[in-house]
Amino acid sequence: MADVNSRSVLIADDEPLARERIRRLVEAMPGYDVCGEAGDGEEVLAKIAQQAPDILLLDIRMPGMDGMEAAERIATLEAPPAIIFCTAYDHYAIQAFDVHAVAYLLKPVRREALAEALKRAGRVNRVQLQALAAKESGTDEQIAVRTHRGTELVDIRGILYCEADQKYVTIHHVRGETVTDYTLKELESTYPQHLLRIHRHTLVGVRFIQALLRRGDGQNFIDLTDNHGQLPVSRRHTASVRQWLNEHRPG
Repeated sequence: MADVNSRSVLIADDEPLARERIRRLVEAMPGYDVCGEAGDGEEVLAKIAQQAPDILLLDIRMPGMDGMEAAERIATLEAPPAIIFCTAYDHYAIQAFDVHAVAYLLKPVRREALAEALKRAGRVNRVQLQALAAKESGTDEQIAVRTHRGTELVDIRGILYCEADQKYVTIHHVRGETVTDYTLKELESTYPQHLLRIHRHTLVGVRFIQALLRRGDGQNFIDLTDNHGQLPVSRRHTASVRQWLNEHRPG
């Protein structure tokens, strides 16, 4: 059984022996789990839709839709995996940069190079990739969240707070609530100018912070503007919240 904290990896190569070798390398590294394999671009897109991998190890020369065309389509997805190209050809590197690949490895792929590329892919989370694509398309004020109703666009500036509860995070915003499988860590690292950590389970929208209050029992709370309520602040995060208020308080 795969570790729930491991990052899922999809391997795409038209050569079974090449896929097998890459699989062995990945499975020998802690923290990663191979969730599937694909032999051409069409199968890559299908497997991404089915498996939603965190990372894609992608060959370029494949029959039918090649890896570069597949990568161009993947770049338009709401939550694309981080792409690492694994190819025998070095002249696609510029194109790889254009589709936001996090690494470009030449075959035969060395274990050390793959380990470094996977680590780099781990630092580029799916929310950051979406934010990069949104900025280029001029829609970077909104985050696309897949829900049971379809894709919902949430205005980042309208987020009151984000609250983690077991597997999912609920985004509370001025238009209601939206449940997402994005983690607080992903949201926090992607939108630090909009969201502030106040508790292990909570991020608050900085536009709605009115004051930091301390009750008689010593518990600290964030008082939200416009009667949106109060949120508990953990002792661990009180100092950073107070520092943020000092730096951003008018006057």
